[in-house]
Amino acid sequence: MSDFLTPFTDWSFKFFFGREQSKEILIPFLNDLLPEEDAIVDLHFLDREQQPEARENRLCIFDIYCQTDTGKHFIVEMQRQSQVDFKDRAFFYISTAVTRQGKSGNDWNYNGIAPVYGVFFLDFHLSGINKPITDVVLADRETGEVFYHKIRQVFISLPDFKLTADECNTKFEQWIYSLKNMETLGHIPEQFKRNIPALNRLEELARVGALSSKEYDQYQESLKVHRDNLAVLTFTHLEGRKEGRQEGRKEGLLEGKMDDARNLKRLGVATEIIMQGTGLSREVIERL
Repeated sequence: MSDFLTPFTDWSFKFFFGREQSKEILIPFLNDLLPEEDAIVDLHFLDREQQPEARENRLCIFDIYCQTDTGKHFIVEMQRQSQVDFKDRAFFYISTAVTRQGKSGNDWNYNGIAPVYGVFFLDFHLSGINKPITDVVLADRETGEVFYHKIRQVFISLPDFKLTADECNTKFEQWIYSLKNMETLGHIPEQFKRNIPALNRLEELARVGALSSKEYDQYQESLKVHRDNLAVLTFTHLEGRKEGRQEGRKEGLLEGKMDDARNLKRLGVATEIIMQGTGLSREVIERL
């Protein structure tokens, strides 16, 4: 059992970032992620469930939805399972947060729309992208200049973040390293905590021993759900690879198995089960 929670189950993600006592972590994180924006001093959490305007339309539920002291809206999401249409989902979320700002009456003329930011943690490779952070704005295709500054999406692909602790130079890199590796760390690197005081609070919240009995049970249930989902997803991927395996694709198949094994190992799945699910040897799995 790890000393630290994994921050990437549904329950623990909201435990770290989605509560009133989480402000001292969420505010510094957003400020360090977007240092060129006006600094956030305070924020308040909004209703995560955005009811549709028409009964037959889809209900939109955000992981975390908040508004800053200057009126900016932030959607913060964690997505564990790969989705081929995640770009569409992210755009739908952003659009929902924009359109819900509209007010009835003839005197409203769109001039009160607040900026909307989407921050999306992804535990998979975003389709067509092979870098740890993708920062998306509406820009002129020819000049690259920002055309409209009130919509911005930041995608953080955890599998593409491969820096070691010694290679992390910016605050953003230190945040992502700490979050991605938290469950396996004995502690967050001291130089990171000196540079980012909020990481001290994150480390305090992340210790399993600091949870109440109720919180511990909730965390364990969320771990079970995610381990079950990941096991099903891994089996599906493996079966799909078997059916589509062709000569010359063995290297890609092995790399896929190793990615699956890393994910299962990070979630605390027993080595014997990983061996059965992936076909990898104990030695290979223990080296991952």
